[in-house]
Parts: sequence; C-alpha cells; structure tokens
Amino acid sequence: MPIRLRQATLLITAIVLTCTAGTVGFRLILEESWFQSFYRTVVTITLAGLDTVPPNNAARALTIALLLAGLTDIAYAGAVIVEAMTGGVLSGALVERRRRRTIDQLRDHYIICGYGRVGRRVADEFRQSGASYVVLDHSPEAIAAAEERGDLLVPGDATGDGDLQRAGIERARGLVAASDSDVANLYIVLSARASRPDLTIVARASDSDARRKLMLAGADRVVLPYATAGQVMANLVLRPQVTAFLDTVTTSVGPDLQLAEVEVGETCSAAGRTIRDLRIRHETGALVIALRKGDGTFDTTPEPDTPLAAGDVLIGGSPDEIARLEDLFASRESVAG
Repeated sequence: MPIRLRQATLLITAIVLTCTAGTVGFRLILEESWFQSFYRTVVTITLAGLDTVPPNNAARALTIALLLAGLTDIAYAGAVIVEAMTGGVLSGALVERRRRRTIDQLRDHYIICGYGRVGRRVADEFRQSGASYVVLDHSPEAIAAAEERGDLLVPGDATGDGDLQRAGIERARGLVAASDSDVANLYIVLSARASRPDLTIVARASDSDARRKLMLAGADRVVLPYATAGQVMANLVLRPQVTAFLDTVTTSVGPDLQLAEVEVGETCSAAGRTIRDLRIRHETGALVIALRKGDGTFDTTPEPDTPLAAGDVLIGGSPDEIARLEDLFASRESVAG
C-alpha cells in the first residue's frame, strides 16, 4: 500500500475512533441522545467551542481528552496534506540528487544514447558483463523503461553537448549511438567526437549511406542491425553450429567460454616479448586465439614466437582466465601501485 494511502487510512481511522469514543462517552455520562452526544463530540474535537459547559467532572474530563485528540488529529491531517502537496517534489529531488552524485563518481563507464530496442539490448549486455553505463534519452517510453530496469538515466537530448557532459563523457570509456534516427546518431557522433577525440564510439545506421556518413563524422564502428540480422539468419541456416559457437563466445553470459580483448600498453612489461616467452597459457590458463596488430590486421592463429608490440590487442580467455590475463598485461604503473 502506498505511503500516502496508509497515512490517509490512519487519519480516517483516528477520526472515526475519536468520534465513536466521544459519542459513547457523552451518552453514558450525560445521558443525552445519541445525536446530541455525537454533536457535542464533533463540536469539541473540531475546536469550534461548546454549546454548554459540561455539568460534571466526568464530562469535563472527557471533553479535555477529546480536545487533545482533536488537536492531534488536526495536526496529523495538516502534516499529511503538506506531505501530499510537497512530498513528490521533495522525494523526486532527493532521487535526482543521488542519481547525479552516482553518475559524477563514475569512471571508465559507457554512455548509451537512445534507449529503444537496440539500446536496451546493449544495456543488457553491459549489465551482464558488469560494466558501468549511463542511459541518455528524453522520450517518456525510454525514461519509464530505464527506471523500471533500475538503469542510471540522464533525461536529455544526446545531440546536445550539455547533456553529454551530464552523462560524464569526459570520464567515459565508450559511447553507443543507438537512436532510431540516423540524423540523431550523426549529431551524437559529431558532438561526442568533438568533446572526446580519444573516445571509442559505436553507432547504429539504417543503411550503407548512413554508415559512410557516420564513419566520416568520427564513429569507430558502425553497425547495421538489419544487415547484421540477415547475416545471422543466413549463417544459422548454412553454418548453425559455427553460429551457435560464435554467439556463445561473444555474449556476456556464455557459461563455458567468454572471449575478451587485452591491449598491450606502452608501459606494459610484456611489450617486445613473444607469446612463448610470456608463457601465457601456463601462467593464466587463457588461450590466445587471435592477435590484432597495431595496423589493424588480424593474426587468427598467432605463433608462439610472435612478438607483441605496444598497441597490439590479444583476443582470448574464458570467465576464469580473463582476470589473470589482464593482470599479466597490466601496465608497470598499475603493478607498482
């Protein structure tokens, strides 16, 4: 039962009990009619005054008790009315303040611009992988969905620099432009890239022409949901087991195997050494299945004697080994800290 409904129920119950007790008391003490006793009770508890002074001490004592009860009921009624008028505003302000403080404390989080079907699916993946993220959208449906799921939300327009700042773009690790509108995604990418030249930006596009424009605007990757869906459906028919395997290793909820990427940083002690020298499989249990070189090319079956350079990205691991793999390639500063 909502708090205000409980308060109203309690107030009504208190008034009914006070009226009942006063009516019965005056009836027994003064032997007046039921209606006269009820009338005397109402006049007393509403502090309107008395028609006549009670003739005996018992009636006077009951009158005093009813006056005190009436004062209590009136004071409580006033509190309920004030809370009903201002409670929503105050509670909403407190919730917004807590949310603002939480967002301000985020570091290396992700911003989801657009909370439609694609944005919600992205949020599901982030949630399953334990990544911090903020939703940025202004539509009532998106706001309601984010609040229902308990997501951090910045109500606003992602095409504006101010709202991106409120979402913590200066501290973010990546941004997903998932609006249903190609034009909106284009503005989002332009604004985000202008604010953070180093930010990883992934955008959604409806066709190849929009994809080209988003890449020119500064998106690192552009996804065409309809083209991707068609490709997945075709592969499910042509190569069902391969597709099922890839789906398992690329989702955040894969039970047996989960792939991750680890970058070889400039200050990483592993830079310049080979996979054999580092004994990655022995030290971490992770299996390196691919290596992305600094020039963007992929080596899908890296040899043990392949040297690792700063900027290379290793792909491999499983849920238990990912943490150990990341520790192995941590920067010198992180290890020293």
